[in-house]
Amino acid sequence: MASFKAFLKSPVGPKTTHFWGPIGNWGFIIAGLVDTQKPPEMISGNMTSVMCVYSALFMRFAWMVQPRNYLLMVSHASNETVQLYQLSRWAKSQGYLQKKADKAE
Repeated sequence: MASFKAFLKSPVGPKTTHFWGPIGNWGFIIAGLVDTQKPPEMISGNMTSVMCVYSALFMRFAWMVQPRNYLLMVSHASNETVQLYQLSRWAKSQGYLQKKADKAE
C-alpha cells in the first residue's frame, strides 16, 4: 500500500501530465495499428512523415526532461515504429521502394 501511495504522489504519477500525456498518446498508436489493415493508397505520406518527426522529437524531449519520462519515451518509440511501417507501405505503393532488378526492366 505504501508503494501505491508513493506512486500517486510521485513527480510522474497519475496526478501529473507526465502520466496522462503518454496515456493519451497511445491513441495515435492504436489508430496507426488499425490503419495497417487499410490499403496503402489511403495513407498520407505527408502526415505519416510529420508523425515520424513528431515522435522522434518527443522521444528526445522525454529523455531530456526532468524527471525523465520513460512512459512518454515508450509511447513515442511505439508510435515511431508504427508510423515508419506505414511510411514504408506508402513508399512501396508509390513505387519509391523498388528492388534494383525491377528498376532495370
